[in-house]
Amino acid sequence: MFTGALSADLLLGDVHSLKEKRAVVRPIVAELRRRFAVAAAEAGELDLHRRAQIGIATVAGDAAQVTDVLDACERLLAERPEVTLLSAHRQLISDTD
Repeated sequence: MFTGALSADLLLGDVHSLKEKRAVVRPIVAELRRRFAVAAAEAGELDLHRRAQIGIATVAGDAAQVTDVLDACERLLAERPEVTLLSAHRQLISDTD
C-alpha cells in the first residue's frame, strides 16, 4: 500500500478579498475530490487573499498509481486559468516505511 501527498502553492488571479478567494478555491478542491477520488483541502495561506495552499492525499496499491493520480491533480491545477501554480511538493510513503 502506498500513500501519496501533494502540496500545491497557488497564486490567485483577480482576487481582492477572502470571500472572493473562497469562491475560487472551493470549486478547485471540489473538482479534485470529484474527478480523482482524493482527499483535498485548503491547507495553508488562510489569511492571504491572493495565495492558497492546497493539500492532496491519495492511497493506492502501487506507487505508479499514486504517481499517476498526483500527476493528474497537478496538471489540473496548472491548467486552471484563474490560478498560477507556483510550486508543488510531493511525498510518497510505502506501508513498509
